[in-house]
Amino acid sequence: MTRVRALLLLAAVAALSACARQIPAAVVASAPGILRGLWDGFIFPWAWLVSLFVPEVSIYAVPNNGGWYDFGYFLGIVVFGVGARKTRIVYRTARTRRRGVVDAKVIRDEEA
Repeated sequence: MTRVRALLLLAAVAALSACARQIPAAVVASAPGILRGLWDGFIFPWAWLVSLFVPEVSIYAVPNNGGWYDFGYFLGIVVFGVGARKTRIVYRTARTRRRGVVDAKVIRDEEA
């Protein structure tokens, strides 16, 4: 029964979030758009650190042009910024090679 309650709570929160509106003064057509959002998302970690000590520095541009700035900000963080870190080791066993590439024979032997 706890899953049903969790799903009902999630549905209620989703329904309430649909009521949220953006203040019209926060969206300006000539304000920063997708390119500035990409840049702000890319420099997010450094901007956040600086914003802790310098009150004039912000991690998010307000006013902005709305959805396109948000989309650029998201891409800047996830694709080009913090989320872009990739590792070479996908699957690791006790028997790995120097560069982290698992021998296909070892995987077949372990599955059998």
